[in-house]
Amino acid sequence: MQSTVLIVLFAAVILASLLVAPRRATIEGFFGGANAAGRAPGLWVLVLSQVTTWIFARSLMNAAILGYFYGIAGTLAYAAYYGSFLTGGYIVGHLRRGGARSVQDWLGGHFGRSGTAAYNLVIGLRLLSEVFANLLVVALIFEAVWPGSGTLAVLIVAALGFGYSAWGGLSAALRTDVVQMLVFLVVFGLALGALLLSPGFELGAVLSAPGVSGPYNGWVLLVVALLQVFSYPAHDPVMMDRGFLADEATTRASFLHAFWISTLCIIGFGFFGIQASLTGAAYEGELIGTWGQMFPGWIFVALVLSLLVSALSTLDSALASAARLMVEEWRIAPRSLMGGRLVMAGFMILGALLTLWGNATLFDAVAVSGTASMFLTPVLLVGLVAGRRIAVWSYLTAFAAAMLGAAAYFARGWEPVAALLPEGHKYEQLLVICVLVLIAGFAAVLAGARRG
Repeated sequence: MQSTVLIVLFAAVILASLLVAPRRATIEGFFGGANAAGRAPGLWVLVLSQVTTWIFARSLMNAAILGYFYGIAGTLAYAAYYGSFLTGGYIVGHLRRGGARSVQDWLGGHFGRSGTAAYNLVIGLRLLSEVFANLLVVALIFEAVWPGSGTLAVLIVAALGFGYSAWGGLSAALRTDVVQMLVFLVVFGLALGALLLSPGFELGAVLSAPGVSGPYNGWVLLVVALLQVFSYPAHDPVMMDRGFLADEATTRASFLHAFWISTLCIIGFGFFGIQASLTGAAYEGELIGTWGQMFPGWIFVALVLSLLVSALSTLDSALASAARLMVEEWRIAPRSLMGGRLVMAGFMILGALLTLWGNATLFDAVAVSGTASMFLTPVLLVGLVAGRRIAVWSYLTAFAAAMLGAAAYFARGWEPVAALLPEGHKYEQLLVICVLVLIAGFAAVLAGARRG
């Protein structure tokens, strides 16, 4: 019964997305987000789009899983990444005041093709990981509620998500994000309200919960998040793309509102993981199976539906940003509707194929891409904020250090790499890697910096 209700409700959300998507697509709307009248999106369209594309399914699951294992420390660690709206808004403001139209525009002006090529490589991998991770959550959900259906669910969601995304590109993503976010807020609000009012819930216990593994590694991860939070938004093309669609005042306000709304949602979802740890529930199926046993049917359906809606909303935005990246920045496809749609199809197919790989560790993609982005911290602070000219060799050295750090974390189980890392939990290793990446990056950038 639960699986039938879930499928019907999710199908209704997909149908609503198809109906809301623009009937006619223009090239400017497809790549730039303008509506049929050529106007930029308003404040709350931007806010809801920013929020729904950042509280995506993988993030919700990460917040809950980290809360389960490390208590409030784990949930706060993941919530700290949402400070990216503040640092991202700060970066966008500096870029726009300097006349840049995108991060690539600024990097190209300072470092030439090598500057944009290095950056585009990182964000291309980031976008692919977004498609993969959200399809993976779809697979995990349907395997939990309907065993054996995961691959089929991925294929259906990928096809339908591609269908309306390719219809209108970024303009479609913005319009459907609003519908999907409103559905998410209603559904998740009902589930969270039921949790907060349930007889076994105590806010004080949740806020002081140690998790099933103790809070230590959660606090370690919080430090990692704080080290990555400046560079993290700059390598997220979905956020950066939305920083250049409207006027500066509207954009600045959208980042501030998106920060507090998304942070509250992430912490609220983390409460479900923390509550599971407090009740002594066994960890089953990335917590999806655990919730199926803990909560009444309607709460479980509401939780899972909110995950599916957030996955869908992130897929269309990731595809729209992928089209813009490949067409307008890398220029490897023609600037046409067909060119953008072919790029979208390629990213969706690759992301779906990666779900067959077998890696279901959702936080690893965040850790790897977050580490890879850290070359931007010294470059942006010294070059953009302090206004210094940075040598190309310094930029490439910082980039190489970040990529080596990301590769080291990704391959930490490989014996030659493990021998180089300190013994300890993987988050302790990640913290050491992040510190070394920042030291190497700042040393190279400061060594090659001069007054502009």
